[in-house]
Amino acid sequence: MPQTIDLRSTLARAIQIMAERSVRHLPVVNDGSLVGLVSERDIAVCEALGKDPDLVEVEAIMRRRVFTCGPQAHLHAVAEEMATHKYGSAVVVELERPVKVVGVFTTVDALRALAVYTKES
Repeated sequence: MPQTIDLRSTLARAIQIMAERSVRHLPVVNDGSLVGLVSERDIAVCEALGKDPDLVEVEAIMRRRVFTCGPQAHLHAVAEEMATHKYGSAVVVELERPVKVVGVFTTVDALRALAVYTKES
């Protein structure tokens, strides 16, 4: 199960989870359903504006439009969409319940896949 964060959690909690898990993107959920995404970049912008992470809820800075894909999506299609729109990640969701998070695919994951592919070629 991938790490998620509740939309009512504080940015301080998001920062803590990201540090513990060594991740840069957290899907945001409400009652277990995907409602957004928060990234290190979003948090950095908020902090640069002088906002206290203990007082700001994730909902206030999360991105509501999230690029999602199913678990069987083709790597090249996901990577192309991410590159075209400059997405840093794709949230992997169940096809039957597209609000249920099952993973996160990031640009780092795409680069790892490319490295494996080019090494094998």
